[in-house]
Amino acid sequence: MVSTLTTADTQIPAASPKGDRIAVLLMGYGEVENYEDFANYNEQALNLLTAKFAPVPTWVYPPLAKLLAAFDLHEWSHQHGQFISPHNAIFEQQRAGVETKLQETWGDRVQVFKAFNFCQPFLPDQVLEEIKAQGFSKILIYPLLVVDSIFTSGIALEQVNQALARATEEEHWVQGVRYIPSFYNEPDYINLLVQLVEEAVDQKLAQAYLPSQIGIILMNHGCPFEAKGFTSGIDESQSLYDLVRERLIHRFPLISVGWLNHQTPLIKWTQPNADLAVRNLIDLGAKAIVMMPIGFATENHETLLDVEHIIEQVSRRHPQVTYVQMPCVNDHPVFLDMVARWAETHIADLMEAEPRRVKPGLAAQVQAAHSPGHSHGPGSSHSHDHHSHGSSAGHSHGSSAGHSHGSSADHSHGSSAGHSHGSSAGHSHDHPSHDPGHSHSSHSHSSDTDRTHSH
Repeated sequence: MVSTLTTADTQIPAASPKGDRIAVLLMGYGEVENYEDFANYNEQALNLLTAKFAPVPTWVYPPLAKLLAAFDLHEWSHQHGQFISPHNAIFEQQRAGVETKLQETWGDRVQVFKAFNFCQPFLPDQVLEEIKAQGFSKILIYPLLVVDSIFTSGIALEQVNQALARATEEEHWVQGVRYIPSFYNEPDYINLLVQLVEEAVDQKLAQAYLPSQIGIILMNHGCPFEAKGFTSGIDESQSLYDLVRERLIHRFPLISVGWLNHQTPLIKWTQPNADLAVRNLIDLGAKAIVMMPIGFATENHETLLDVEHIIEQVSRRHPQVTYVQMPCVNDHPVFLDMVARWAETHIADLMEAEPRRVKPGLAAQVQAAHSPGHSHGPGSSHSHDHHSHGSSAGHSHGSSAGHSHGSSADHSHGSSAGHSHGSSAGHSHDHPSHDPGHSHSSHSHSSDTDRTHSH
């Protein structure tokens, strides 16, 4: 009988005696720390992100990536005083904090690795090679991104699957996999966001403004409306906003979603964008504006530079309004506790699960057995050998006739269309160490808020 450990929300089995070791693959975007990496970073982002919604031919990616790198260099270096994103440093603090929490239960049998979608040396294939080299055979895939979409967990799974498909051994080294989706509707996350907004208002604005004069912009990662049939993250992001708004609306009636879009030409993006949302609330009488990023778990250039652009532009027209720019949840201890807790039952399942012996070499046989035109063989429940339907051609099961058992509609078990795990938006992006609350007000912001970024 397996003993249990009790947490606030659930019971999890205590460490099993099997000796299994679990690698938790914590995944985020990553951001540039060396300006020379801009072009390479942008090209990867164009291939993995932009290709999902913008009709841009692949041959355009390299020169377009270099053009975007020039814009990035101007913005980060010249407009923002040699800005370096704090994303990567904060993500490392998140990784270390979650690992510490998990090892309180399982010791070094659980290790947390970080992987970035676009940043070497932490690309998913590089990190999976390290996990394999350290002798792990079971993996918990854990995108630390608020919303599921093709632009978040979707590209994370795409990169993981590409890396795992390169295995050459007769028996695959991975013998167990679990996955944790997004947390946009987790009550603990909603509670923390509400708490942070209320604390900011009480500490900075409550003595000078009535609650009805305080506008709150809850910022989601912008989403394009079309993503080639993939889930773009709009529904999940809207649900996240609604859950937080419902908790705040009775105290602070001026609340709006604000989408941090990447205004790509000819693409319809979510509205209102954050800039318009601020202006709208000011028109309704807001004397103070709180800008809280709810769709981003980790600070990045969007939550810092883009929001600063918005504040600077709007304040030129409305200098009498007070603006409060809030940080993401980042490495807040309450957030790290919940991230670790969400992983506990999945780790326990992996500990107890029997190893799954997968032999990649058998894939060809499985595919042949389910491909169009395959024979069902004697005794098969689909065999029609003794039934005449009047056709002189017999019963070809690979044809488009009424008994087609090989069509992709009926028997396709490997279709990528069946299990698209993409979603949003976004995005958090999901950079070197800045204090998450650090003010960048001393920098100049002459560029437009909605200038296209590579993500």
